[in-house]
Order: sequence, then structure tokens, then C-alpha cells
Amino acid sequence: MSPLAREALTDAFEKADDDPSVRSVLLRATGDRHFCSGAGLGPQSAQPTVEKKPGDVALMLQKGYQRLISAVLDCDKPVVAAVKGVAAGAGASLMLACDLVVMSTDARLAAAFVHRGILPDSGAIHLLTRIVGLRKATELLMLGEPVDAATCERLTLVNRVVALEETDAVADELAQRLAAGPTVMLALTRRLLSVSSESGRDRAFEQEAWAQEVVSWTADLQEGLRSFAERRPPNFQGR
Repeated sequence: MSPLAREALTDAFEKADDDPSVRSVLLRATGDRHFCSGAGLGPQSAQPTVEKKPGDVALMLQKGYQRLISAVLDCDKPVVAAVKGVAAGAGASLMLACDLVVMSTDARLAAAFVHRGILPDSGAIHLLTRIVGLRKATELLMLGEPVDAATCERLTLVNRVVALEETDAVADELAQRLAAGPTVMLALTRRLLSVSSESGRDRAFEQEAWAQEVVSWTADLQEGLRSFAERRPPNFQGR
């Protein structure tokens, strides 16, 4: 992923977050070979040689890939990823930051930072540890071995593994279901899930109570209650 593509994707997520007409996000690549092969490390991404100062790398990471991953994690709209081919390096982090992941049977994840002598970045340590736990995250990041789709499913790194030709359709169906849902409730559920592993019980219950207070004032909750009483499917409007 070139810096230009990274910035465009970051901007797209930030705009989706701000746009009330967007009710879910579907992230997928063009073609079947790669979901995202990570940061561009070849000649095409080379920058003019300048003297590096202390702090330059940290600032570049914070304003670059960390900003992208944060844009995905902070987006108030549910994010579905359709993963075909390899999700490597920062591309693996991009996949892990999504809410629901549909992976084709021949796809794989590769957190291969160790093979380039690069510290796992782009949120990889945080995301992997949160999903698979410390012991397995240590193995994945220190050995850098590729993880096939079946293993990704077993480790709960993805939600569905389907045939290559079905990947887009299954991911699209999930995104459509989420887009038809109660948008405010989904946004707050997403926020509570993101901090669930970091909150004690008292804090978690407090956050839950205030989130439910917000949801109680939405038109979608009223529609959900009416549809239950009238024994019909709800027609949520996202407000």
C-alpha cells in the first residue's frame, strides 16, 4: 500500500464516520491475489534521502498506519472485510481492525514483520493480543509464519471462511444486514466492545448504562418495540 493509497483509505473511513447516510462499510480489494500486502517497501515507495532525526519514525507511524487503523477502529459504522489472497503486515492489522471478516478458503494472514527485522506495528500487537490472547499472539508475531484460512477461523481471527467465488457475496450480505440495523445501537455496541477487555466491571456497567440511555431516545428503538408488538420485521432508519 502506497502512502497515497493509505491516506485515501484513511480519509474514506473518516468521511464514512461523519456521513449519516453511511450505515455500514464494506472493505475489499480489487482482484483475488492480495487483500493488502502491507506497507510499500519497494523502490516505488522510496522517499528522497534526508537526515533522520530522533522521533521521525514514531511520528511517521502515528500519522500514517496508526492513523489508518484508528480510523477503522473509531468509525461508528460497522466494518466488514472481504479477504481474498494475502493480508500481510499492516494489511493483517487492517483486517484485524474490522468488525466482521469473511475470508476465502485460499487466503491467509501473514504477520511477517520478523522476517524484515521490523517491530510489529500498525496496531498488530494490540489487535492480535486482544483477539487470540498473549501466548498465541507471541507465537504469531515472533515466528511470523503464515496462517491459512482454516486456522484463522479456528483462532477466531475471522468470522466466515467460504469459497473464493462466494467471498464478495457473503461479505456484501453481512454489510447489507448491518446497514439495515439500528445504527446508533450498533455504534455504541462497537465502542463498548472495543474497551471491554480494558474495563473493570464497575466501569463497564457504567458505560453500558449510559449507552443504553442514549439508545433509549432513538427512533430505531421505538420502531423495534413497535415491530415486536405488531409481530413484524423492524424497519430501522438509522436514527
